[in-house]
Amino acid sequence: MKKFKSALGGAAAIATLMAAGAASAETVKVGVAAEPYPPFTVPDASGNWSGWEIDFMNAVCDQAKLDCVITPISWDGIIPALTAGKIDAIMSSMSITPDREKEIAFTNKYYSTPGAIVAAKGSDIKPTAESLSGKILGVQVSTTNQDYAAKHFPDAKLKTYQTQDEVNQDLYAGRIDAEIADVVTLQPFLESDDGKACCEMVGNVAEDVDIYGPGIGIGLRKDDTQLKDTFNAAIVAVRENGTYEEITKKYFDFDIYGD
Repeated sequence: MKKFKSALGGAAAIATLMAAGAASAETVKVGVAAEPYPPFTVPDASGNWSGWEIDFMNAVCDQAKLDCVITPISWDGIIPALTAGKIDAIMSSMSITPDREKEIAFTNKYYSTPGAIVAAKGSDIKPTAESLSGKILGVQVSTTNQDYAAKHFPDAKLKTYQTQDEVNQDLYAGRIDAEIADVVTLQPFLESDDGKACCEMVGNVAEDVDIYGPGIGIGLRKDDTQLKDTFNAAIVAVRENGTYEEITKKYFDFDIYGD
């Protein structure tokens, strides 16, 4: 990677030089969920990262003249790591939701995606509370999809997992009846040999803006207003100069920004 390296420790706060408009890049520790989340963030055995969100981070930080250091954090601990100052930003497909906005600030969105249900082929399962009643529904823990399932599918038997890959594996193995996840993260599984063999998309879930929010944003501490402005300007720039579209075409055959 050109702009990112694995974080090995050390402080990484935004220095006052940024406020003075210094030419040199400032270091920002960017929290990414340690668990793989293809096609957005995927680590290899050597600790190198790839994926749509990594390329997006690279472009945004280059535009903003920031030296961004990838810092893997367990997903369920990533907001506490931000508020405690262990990282400076979160770029890990985090939905902008009212509950999260009580703790942290967000930039404007940089993509959005609806939730969807995938089930075994021929199951006749539909993305409704009635259809999922009594069914074992898999979901990644501490996600908006878990919140959605708990609210809208109360009679399903919810089974949580640390990673999306584990959800996919259990659906393939027949240990769960269906799963709920973001459409764009389900696509690689459904295009894989296992996904093609076992499963199918049965539909998007009904919209709930109180849970899913307006989209995915960069998470920041509430008092880091200058860093928020810097990132927002960079997001606008990479969308306007064509970089966003160029990156997206490498991973998707549709626009993931949304309305």
